[in-house]
Amino acid sequence: MAAISERPRSSAPGPADARLRENLRRLRHERSLTLNALSERSLVSRAMISKIERGAAVPTATVLGKLAAALEVGLSRLVGDARSREPVLLPRSEQAVYRDPESGLERRSLSPVFQDRSVDLVLNVLPAGGHVVFPGHSQGVEEYLYVHRGSLAVVTNGQRHRVGEGSTLFYPAHVVHEFHNDSDETAEFFILVDDTRTR
Repeated sequence: MAAISERPRSSAPGPADARLRENLRRLRHERSLTLNALSERSLVSRAMISKIERGAAVPTATVLGKLAAALEVGLSRLVGDARSREPVLLPRSEQAVYRDPESGLERRSLSPVFQDRSVDLVLNVLPAGGHVVFPGHSQGVEEYLYVHRGSLAVVTNGQRHRVGEGSTLFYPAHVVHEFHNDSDETAEFFILVDDTRTR
């Protein structure tokens, strides 16, 4: 399978993008991975990884997921700041936000990032007509999805589920999972990512 490449970003990098490139570089070095080694492990092109680390490109959700899986971390570890495990107030201005340049998805990390984290709470906003694909996480990772506003079609392991406003969906997340907003209004949905079974 060929490595994934990505188009360069068109806007100036923001604070979240700076955290992403710094975290990606740091995690790659901590694992003693060269750009080529991470490219082989993630199936993301070396050129794309280099562009992300230089702040010259923003990865799509699929690329971000592939990098997180290759580094064996959750998505929020790639885009957020690690905290000490103690009472933490996380105001909106300090919540890590990732925006997918392809689908328009906005993913906001609501829970603080701990080195030994086992759960991750995120708020996702998907525009009308939006469609986003995430690669599978590690074996044992599970997700609980709640639609706060609008409706969503979720495809996991080839099964399509229609999730209406106020409804929840549980699914094992080690397989590719897709989110489709086929409606004419924005969909807002929370996802609790649980990786306690992987520890």
